[in-house]
Amino acid sequence: MKKWGPFATMPEQYTGLQEVINKQAEVPQPLLTEEQMEQMNFTLIEALHTNKQVYLTYYKRGQCITETGFIQFVDSLGDLFIFIDDVFELKNKMRLSKLIDVRLA
Repeated sequence: MKKWGPFATMPEQYTGLQEVINKQAEVPQPLLTEEQMEQMNFTLIEALHTNKQVYLTYYKRGQCITETGFIQFVDSLGDLFIFIDDVFELKNKMRLSKLIDVRLA
């Protein structure tokens, strides 16, 4: 059993390497112009009133993530919106400042 003792640390090494690889893949949050933010706001309001499905791209932990769903609530002053994702039908509360792009499906 002592012979195989040094290989017991291998899973931790793989975990550490995966963390390094993930950190290298991180991207900074894109900065949006005032015009882009205004266009996203119009698209969110339209999707809310017409109950149309949207593609949401948002920034989370160094990654840009795209999901589909339906907008349920928008609060421009409170920097908040709520959407129901298409896959699990769960309510997701998110900050408007983390939003990168909104497109109608």
